[in-house]
Amino acid sequence: MIQTPGLISQQGSSTFLLRAFQLELDTRHDKYERLVKLSRDITIESKRTIFLLHRITSDPNGEEILNESEAKLEAVRQKIKQVAQELIGEDMYQFHRAISPGLQEYVEAVSFQYFIKTRSLISVKEINKQLIFTMEDKEEETNTPSSNPHDKQLCTWSLKVTPVDYLLGVADLTGELMRMCINSVGNGDIDTPFELSQFLRQIYDGFSYIGNTGPYEVSKKLYTLKQSLAKVENACYTLKVRGSEIPKHMLADVFSTKAEMIDREDGLS
Repeated sequence: MIQTPGLISQQGSSTFLLRAFQLELDTRHDKYERLVKLSRDITIESKRTIFLLHRITSDPNGEEILNESEAKLEAVRQKIKQVAQELIGEDMYQFHRAISPGLQEYVEAVSFQYFIKTRSLISVKEINKQLIFTMEDKEEETNTPSSNPHDKQLCTWSLKVTPVDYLLGVADLTGELMRMCINSVGNGDIDTPFELSQFLRQIYDGFSYIGNTGPYEVSKKLYTLKQSLAKVENACYTLKVRGSEIPKHMLADVFSTKAEMIDREDGLS
């Protein structure tokens, strides 16, 4: 079969386009894999921060723990900065599944620290304000420094936590607050459980307004949130009714046993 010059030209053009598409897909796949790795690093460091913050119920040096947790969260934010740099010029939602787990864990960690400091819930606006990164002049490497300081420009990157990631992170926070309640009682603190109970009730009421009308993931978290609230309220009930009968060093064991009973009852229902 004799190929005409026009057909050869058309085949060459198609091959060029296919190679261009292949290069673009490979580039996006590599970027996706880098973002997955960064998300895992963010998740690991955020979990370590949460574990550190749980020590505050038993450690007298609470301020030192908060300072250490802030340093850890700042290191996490540097990882998030790398994510923001990877997403320059990209549609974030095309890579959202890669970074969502890490962002949720970060929200959980930063909101836990914020609650310990202020006994309130951090807003998504406040979280996003912390995720605006500016490169200082001293970080820039230039071979010909400008004589006029006004000619220097700062590079700014930002990454916004989506409302869904924020809600999922807050829902996970309730599990940490439940553990904080049990740990507090074990250390003889009988005021914190009642404080946590009111706070968790407010969060649960807020999630109830969303109900089944919101994203599927949020609806799933509502069940876990309800379990955490039930365990804390049960602890408060036990403290109120039987607190004077049970030695303080045994209260945590009693609450843990009752929490396991609630889990079994929920499993049977």
